[in-house]
Amino acid sequence: MLDGQRADRTTTVGSAGASGTDATLNELPLVPSERIWGFWDYSAVNIGLAVATWAFLQGAAVAYYVGAVQAIASIVIGYAISVFLVSLAPCLPSAKYGIEQFVGLRSVFGSNGARIVMVVMSTLFAAAWSAVLAIMFGHGLVNVIDNVFGVEISQTGAAVSLLALVAVALSWLVLARGPVSVESVCRVIAPVLVLIIVGILVMVFTKRSWSELASLPPLDPESDPHTSFMVAIELNIAGGFAWWPNVGNLARLTRGPRAAFWPNWLGLFAASVAAAVVGVFAALALNLEDPTEWMIPLAGVVLGVLALIVIGFANVTAILSQGYASMVALKGGGGKLLRGTPWPVLVAFILGPAAILVFFPSAVYDNYGRFLSWGAILVAPLCAVQIVDFFLLRRGVLRIRDLYLPSARSCYGYWGGVNAFAFASVAAGAATYALLLNPVTYIPSSIFPYTTASIPAFLVAGTLHAVLTKTFVQPLGLGGYDPLPRVAAGVERSKI
Repeated sequence: MLDGQRADRTTTVGSAGASGTDATLNELPLVPSERIWGFWDYSAVNIGLAVATWAFLQGAAVAYYVGAVQAIASIVIGYAISVFLVSLAPCLPSAKYGIEQFVGLRSVFGSNGARIVMVVMSTLFAAAWSAVLAIMFGHGLVNVIDNVFGVEISQTGAAVSLLALVAVALSWLVLARGPVSVESVCRVIAPVLVLIIVGILVMVFTKRSWSELASLPPLDPESDPHTSFMVAIELNIAGGFAWWPNVGNLARLTRGPRAAFWPNWLGLFAASVAAAVVGVFAALALNLEDPTEWMIPLAGVVLGVLALIVIGFANVTAILSQGYASMVALKGGGGKLLRGTPWPVLVAFILGPAAILVFFPSAVYDNYGRFLSWGAILVAPLCAVQIVDFFLLRRGVLRIRDLYLPSARSCYGYWGGVNAFAFASVAAGAATYALLLNPVTYIPSSIFPYTTASIPAFLVAGTLHAVLTKTFVQPLGLGGYDPLPRVAAGVERSKI
């Protein structure tokens, strides 16, 4: 089946080939010649994503709870934990086999179960993140208009929504051309954003010395210091987990596991930490939470306006990553209807909900912490289940042909294409999270200051998945958990 499909795929990677298709835009495993990113290519993409305005907003959210010194510690700790975990899964399975990350999840949840995960993560979360980024774009350009033309436009009015809609439209235009366009845009934006981060840092320290900055209270100084520090750590763990829906499909385009793993530390960790720390400093120094309001007080009107324009368009690069990962997932796991849908139409399908959400700017933009929690409540247990399944239970080996076979013929068929025990493990992890940190009210429990929420959710889900699989699934011979003979495993890989 796979060989026949691949034989029909005559492509030029990154652009339409003779068949009018692009190997990077469908769900089949990519062979080495179809991988388009090496270490530095993928690093540039990751840095371009990490230093978008959401990193500044992350820093401002942390500054709400803690001062400069604790903020640095919480950002380093939080991102180190979650970036390491998402670098393991879904990055390494996708890079090892060249598979789309939700195709890989068929081994865990079954073909139909993985489709449920795909729809939730690729549509709802991608649309919500795209809307947040687009609204940031709108906020920034409204500030530009206010300062250039001497007007005062509402930050919650129609102007922000319409400008956000422009960001969504620009993202559609670039995404419709495929992943090489994503790489090209990030190559331009990433170095400029790094310069802006350095510039903000310099301007902050021209206004405040380190001792003055370190002595500034958090934006909300009334909270319990220990609980606030743990909330800040949780915000940053959740911020790192927020990359999970993207990085697997991006890592699929890399030339191997090393090129998929280490660039995450340059981009998702180092660049995110740097941008978030600078965001903390700016928020504390100016006593302002909204990153789009920092540039002009720091740099003056001319340089501030230029910086806002660049940062605004950087948000478009982050929307591109969301859109690309979601489109490949829908193309591969959405059944015959979506598989036959033209790529530009699929892009419109995923960005359509974001185009609606931008007309509710306050509800989306002003609830950043809660939004991160709604992501982490699912991603922390999902990541745990995937890591335990791939690295511990399967020893890093997948039967690639079975990922593409119908449920009745696949070793990953489980029960009607659904592994209910994997979903039960995720649900237990999500319930653990909600008990420790209410994602609606964002009020922590009495235990939270000693545990966080994401880490216990991860541990509960991963442990339960291992126990349920060993107790119920493996004894029934389901899920393909019996190890392949060494020769057979080699043949399995060589045929792909």
